[in-house]
Amino acid sequence: MDQKPLGLLTIHIKRGINLAIRDHRSSDPYVVITVADQTLKTRVVKKNCNPIWNEEMTVAIKDPNVPIRLTVFDWDKFTGDDKMGDANVDIQPYLEALKMGMELLRLPNGCAIKRVQPSRENCLSDESSIVWNNGKITQDMILRLNNVECGEIEIMLEWHEGAGCRGVTSSTKGAGSSSFT
Repeated sequence: MDQKPLGLLTIHIKRGINLAIRDHRSSDPYVVITVADQTLKTRVVKKNCNPIWNEEMTVAIKDPNVPIRLTVFDWDKFTGDDKMGDANVDIQPYLEALKMGMELLRLPNGCAIKRVQPSRENCLSDESSIVWNNGKITQDMILRLNNVECGEIEIMLEWHEGAGCRGVTSSTKGAGSSSFT
């Protein structure tokens, strides 16, 4: 039996910072997001170790404990693509903030709900803020890539709930929304 998702997580892949060189003088990077049986991929940015993607990818979250894996590759035309590092995206602090639900309506725009510090467990390279803005909760983060000599990826998380979603807010019954407009 197929389990209904808690909700949909949009991952905005903003840019890469100081990615590793895998070709002669540069790389042709792209990002792959993997969550359980879902795999999504950005476009390739040619010859750029500081690429700007500005692409949004949405995945269904059925189990919040299943890791979200971000892997960067260098595209190669004639050989297999080279791995340029990976990171796990820790959404637990973000989901905790979402559970605050209707209490957030009283907050002013731009208010930081929670600050997440870098640790060995979360791949953050700097403090990450979970912010209430324009009726939505978002989290910007810069992830330090593992298994590579250098590189970071800047992303933003945004949660959506709709018909058919179980929801994460403890104060609502049935499907709800993390967008309070």
